[in-house]
Amino acid sequence: MSTSNQSNTNSLPFVLTGIPGLEALHVWISIPFCFTYIMTLLGNSMVLLAVRLDKSLHEPMYHFISMLAVIDLIFSTAVVPKMLAVFWLGSREIGFEACFIQMFFIHTFTAVESGVLLAMSFDRYTAICNPLRYTTILTSSRTVQIGLLSLARGVGVMIPLMCLLTGLPYCKTRVIPHSYCEHMAVVELACADPSVSDLYSLTVATLLVGTDSVFITFSYGMILRSVIRLPSQEARLKTLRTCGSHISIILVFYIGGLLSMYLQMFPFGLAPHIQVLVADFYLTVPPVLNPLIYGIKMKPIQEGILKLLGQLAGLSFRKPIKTGQMPREGGTAKK
Repeated sequence: MSTSNQSNTNSLPFVLTGIPGLEALHVWISIPFCFTYIMTLLGNSMVLLAVRLDKSLHEPMYHFISMLAVIDLIFSTAVVPKMLAVFWLGSREIGFEACFIQMFFIHTFTAVESGVLLAMSFDRYTAICNPLRYTTILTSSRTVQIGLLSLARGVGVMIPLMCLLTGLPYCKTRVIPHSYCEHMAVVELACADPSVSDLYSLTVATLLVGTDSVFITFSYGMILRSVIRLPSQEARLKTLRTCGSHISIILVFYIGGLLSMYLQMFPFGLAPHIQVLVADFYLTVPPVLNPLIYGIKMKPIQEGILKLLGQLAGLSFRKPIKTGQMPREGGTAKK
């Protein structure tokens, strides 16, 4: 194909079908996606505000949780509004550049989230296995550096992939049988050999997920060994509860991602709408589960959110003054 024809073809918008075969049910299908998006915005915003306003939560672990909340907000906002526009308004067209920008955000922040989960496992490993050096190893500035490094890694590995994908001519059809610009669904529209981009994406995904998973597994293996050696059963349970929330998030992220990826690569005879729904739920359900899991499992986050809700409602969470006891001002009781 000539360069001019390729340029003209690539300037045309793509068309998203939504859920193939279930177009008549789009309005009803949109209800859970709309609900999860609203809960994602509320839940993650509450976590961010609680960590920001409660000084007792200004610790590395809660900074990483804040990073996870920001990732979830970006992740969902990159996908759900356009998805709802397809379901509600029939606005199926998406510009060529907009499609690949959406894909870039999805893949980049998937890689960033994997890096943050790795950092969180290192945080727990240091706090439990090397507590005396925790404050010197994980300072506030170092926490920010780790977050920026995860972001740089995600952006750095995705820019070459986007260059490879946008350089392909897309002349088969403009219809994407999906509700967002899913990578493999878009590549199938190319009328040139995408083997280079396929090899690159498979290599990057394998290295990122494989490396992060190995180090996360090693960290929690060391943590489990240290927990077993604790003399107090109460201390063991408290430590396991703290790590349980992290492990829950990790399992949801990696198992959901692998399931979605393998169903796109190997359909196993499943109907197209099942594959699309699995991919859609992978992008929309974990961001709403993350703040719920942290809110349920981690007491400091619970208390921070309750304080925030109290401030918003104009309530005071101060301890009630006992009868006959005057309030203290400046540390001295009035007489």
